[in-house]
Amino acid sequence: MNQVEVYFSVVQRKVVSPNDFPDLKQVGGRLRAFEDRYNATAQPFQWKFTTSDLDDLLARLDQHTTDHQEESSVALAA
Repeated sequence: MNQVEVYFSVVQRKVVSPNDFPDLKQVGGRLRAFEDRYNATAQPFQWKFTTSDLDDLLARLDQHTTDHQEESSVALAA
């Protein structure tokens, strides 16, 4: 998930749910207040999932898929 999707997910859960606003002006005010608070408290973070980790994960997934395809072929042949 990219950072924009994360941000809008947080907005959906913490700002606009439940959807009980009497008018759009109140929605805008709550969104602006959230943005101000979010910008004041947000901090960068270091990714721990490296490209090597991704390569390892993809290799394991590929092996898992290959193993299951072989098992399915054996089951169908029986």
